[in-house]
Amino acid sequence: MVSERVDALVVFGATGDLAKLETFPALVGLVDRGVLDVPVVGVAKSGWDLDRFRGYAAASLRDNGLDPDSGPGKRMLGLLRYVDGDLDDDATYAAMAREMGDGKRALFYLEVPPFLFGRIARGISTAGRAEGARVMVEKPFGHDLDSARELNDTIHRYFPEESVYRVDHWLGLDPLEDVMAARFANSVFEPLLNRDHVASVEITMAEAFDVAHRGRFYDATGAVRDVVQNHMLQVLATVLADPPDGSGIDSWLDAKARVVAAIRPLAPEDVVRGQYEGYLDVDGVAPDSTTESFVAMRLAVDSWRWAGVPLLIRAGKTMPVTATEITIRFTPVPVDVFGVGPSGIRNQLRFRIWPETELGLSLVGKLPGAGARAESQEMVFAQQAGSDMRPYDRLIGAALDGRRGLFARQDTVEAAWRVVDPILGDAVPLHPYPRGSWGPEEAQRLLPEGATWHAPAA
Repeated sequence: MVSERVDALVVFGATGDLAKLETFPALVGLVDRGVLDVPVVGVAKSGWDLDRFRGYAAASLRDNGLDPDSGPGKRMLGLLRYVDGDLDDDATYAAMAREMGDGKRALFYLEVPPFLFGRIARGISTAGRAEGARVMVEKPFGHDLDSARELNDTIHRYFPEESVYRVDHWLGLDPLEDVMAARFANSVFEPLLNRDHVASVEITMAEAFDVAHRGRFYDATGAVRDVVQNHMLQVLATVLADPPDGSGIDSWLDAKARVVAAIRPLAPEDVVRGQYEGYLDVDGVAPDSTTESFVAMRLAVDSWRWAGVPLLIRAGKTMPVTATEITIRFTPVPVDVFGVGPSGIRNQLRFRIWPETELGLSLVGKLPGAGARAESQEMVFAQQAGSDMRPYDRLIGAALDGRRGLFARQDTVEAAWRVVDPILGDAVPLHPYPRGSWGPEEAQRLLPEGATWHAPAA
């Protein structure tokens, strides 16, 4: 059931890069669809006034091809309020409360580093605005299991779990919902998604670009923390989780939580780490850094449905293409009538979830002519540019409405950290790899015998 709408949106860190790149353009979409019509209060310590804040937001819209001088862009700018102050000063939160108006239910969006979460939550409470509110927080939600638990405990002092909306922007991608639709709106697929019919599940997240100007941030993070613990395990859970029942979105969140909790914690032999050649020359990167820009891993789920099925994830920078694809390979036929061979042509279900939307089903047929030789053809269901709704438009709109299905729950976040905790840091050796390649050759050893990694096309 949809909860009460909020009567104010408060954005902490509203003069930062995330607001400029994502938040302001998303708010225009929300205004355009009639979802957002309440005060939007920006809070930061930048020495700005309201006019400069609105100018910053207007520049963001222009950078994103939106018109700040008319239509929904102009209406969004009219909703903006601004409080400039120290986050350690209770007067800042009192001023925030005044700008919010008389409403009793707000959405607080914390676009700030996690070490500020506790102080901000306390300030909101001191200002008398925590009761009935929702709080939306950005990743990284911790840097390991212990820190994630500590963050949860800190936030829960002021906000109950049902009021916390943890952002993983991949959950706001429209193509990820296409995966759910393919699974649960078609009766032909779901009966096959289990250990009796699936030979392996593979996710490749390839990025053709390098770390660029993010060297300082990335060197303290790495591929496992940056994209695997959050994005890729959420994608994997979307593929593996049992179907939701008719009781509502909580049943889907429960299903994802169960499957992530059933993933066996990784061991060093399950993982290959890599670092692209030239990474150490990036500004902000330590000269002796052992941070991975590539990781490949083989996971296992201890459940009746998926026991024994290899689950493979590969993510890296400076790959040949920028693309994320899920590949479900099915088991071979029991009797090889058409000379397919034990490691030859297979049925395969493929989802491309970034940057385009695509669903491909590979079927095997007979080559024309004499003889009984087989060939594979892929039927592509759809290829399109994707939704015109920005991920943050979708996410902020869901939080405004109190819809939790697009957010990460506490138990799932902590279960994901349990999976990767044993291989953080330097627990796994680091291998160099050339720019423009698919990563270190050592990643091949994680695959089932005779298999090769799926390489998404450009």
